[in-house]
This record gives sequence, C-alpha cells and structure tokens, in this order.
Amino acid sequence: MQTFIASIFVFGFLILAHELGHYLAARLSGIKVLELAIGFGPKIIGWRKNEINYSLRLFPLGGFCRMLGESHEEVDQPDSFTRKPILQRAAVLAAGAGMNLILALIVFFVIFFFMVGVVQDDSRLGSVLSGTPAEAAGLQAGDEITAINGESVTRWTEVVGAISGRPGEEISLTVKRNGEIKQFNIVVARSPETGRGMIGITAMVQKYKFAASLQSSMRQFRMVLFSVYQVVTGRAPLDVAGPVGIIIVVGEVAQTGFVNLLSLTALISISLGLINLLPVPALDGGRLLFLAIEGLRGRPVDPEKEGFIHFIGFALLILLILLVTYNDLIRWDILRR
Repeated sequence: MQTFIASIFVFGFLILAHELGHYLAARLSGIKVLELAIGFGPKIIGWRKNEINYSLRLFPLGGFCRMLGESHEEVDQPDSFTRKPILQRAAVLAAGAGMNLILALIVFFVIFFFMVGVVQDDSRLGSVLSGTPAEAAGLQAGDEITAINGESVTRWTEVVGAISGRPGEEISLTVKRNGEIKQFNIVVARSPETGRGMIGITAMVQKYKFAASLQSSMRQFRMVLFSVYQVVTGRAPLDVAGPVGIIIVVGEVAQTGFVNLLSLTALISISLGLINLLPVPALDGGRLLFLAIEGLRGRPVDPEKEGFIHFIGFALLILLILLVTYNDLIRWDILRR
C-alpha cells in the first residue's frame, strides 16, 4: 500500500506539473484550451469551467492538455494553436518540460529550506557521532574548532580538508566552548567507504535560510544535470528503468523517509523534462523539431505526414516501454526467464 500511495504521489505530481506547464503557456499565449486531463483511460472525476473540461483519469502514467487547432477541423479557427507564431507555439510545447525542471528546483528548495536545512560554512559542530574518535575525545555539539595542528580554521570546508587528508594520524584540535579554549588530541580514523580521514563530527545545519537554501538547490540541480551529461557522453553507465522499475524504486525510497522520496521526485522530474525535449516523434521535442523545420522552410510540414510520423514514433516508444518493462520484471525477479 505504501508503494502504491508513493507512486501515485510521485507520478501525479510530475504529470500535473508537466501538463500545467502546457496549460498555463497556452492560456498566456491566447490559445484556447479544450481539456486538461491528469492520467489516461476512464474518468474518475471531471468538471467543466470557463468552457474547459478538466478530468482526473484512472491510469496516472500520463496526461494531456488538448488545445484548439490540434485536429484538422480546427486548424483555421481563431485562437487555435496553429494560428499562433512559431515562437509562441514553441514556448507552449517546451513549457511542459520547463515546468518539470522548475518543479525539481522548487522541490530541492523545499527540502533544504523546510526539512533538512543547509550546512553552515563555519567551524562549529552540529553533532558528534556515537562511537567515534570525536566522542571518545570529549568533543560536543556546539563546539567551535578554531585551529587544527596550530593552523587557524574558520570554515567547515577547512575543517574537512585538514582532517580528511590525515587518516591514521594524531591531530591537535583547538576548540572554543562557552568562551573557554580547550585542546584535544585525536587519532583520525579511516573511512571504510572512501579511505579518507574522519573523526565523527558533522557541520552545523540551519533551516529557513532563503539564500543558502536557494544556492544549495541550484547546486543540487547542477549536479543532476552533470550526471545526465556524463551518461549522454558515455562517461557514466546508462541504467534504464521502465514504469515497473520506477514504481519499485519509489516504494523502496518511500520506506527510507519523505525527504528521500521528495529528492527522488525531483530527480525523476529533471529526467522527465530532459527526455521530453529530445527530438523524437511523439514527444514535445519531436514537435519542436517540426516547428524548426517549418521555420526553415517558411511553411509547415503537411499535417497528415507529421501526424503519421508522430504515430510511428509513439508506436516505437510504446514498444520501447514494453521492452524496458520486461527487463524490469526480469531484474526484480517478478518474472522468471
């Protein structure tokens, strides 16, 4: 049940953001929106307001924002998608992916600002881990390290740098505690995961810091984009998961806490946004490609030919999803070879 609820939350959140991007961009461009739907299949609930149909559908694996002008009979009507300039149409098509990227930034900001806080780059200790050299030596949360081996430190990055490079060595810490200066000699342990030096201390963390939270959000966002770049350039392995695999991962992450689930949501949102911008027929990027061709030719591609190409692209995407889903079933031992 937890996996089901978490999956509905993640997929529903991402789809709502994506389709809302198309919807808002269309309304701002003066394009008439006919229907906004979250999910596919039979309607669970639906209503009509301001001549727009809204619906929540049974299968939360997609959605659509249907605009006037997307069928042959509507192309010449006022306020239709096809009557707008190319740049406006491109903005509407790209807005879904753009909203997914913006959503990821917002989610990261919420995590840092409200939930986990941001690391303060000073030399105060946020906590001392149990069973570590720092605890054995008598360090306490709130202590301020002022020098290591006689060298002055004022920033957390300086503390980490001075300790991590000395595994197995004894170091001297000068600490200020309640206005009093104390000295501690500690033998630096070696991290079994990284081989770097550690004594078991963490930085001071504070919540509700707007500028610092925004900066941390941007840094996390850039890290994800860099990871995607490494995959695209072949510097990191490609690990593809389909709907089944994503649902399993979502369920596993949900068990570790809501913060981790939100982080995964942001990661998937970035991936969804970037994938949708790929110049593949049936995706937003494929439609953007046809707009670029229209701009170069000075006239649109024949609607029937474009529709046929998108249909073929959609069929190939469905086939790819089925193949990836089959691989997911094998990988997680749901289906035996």
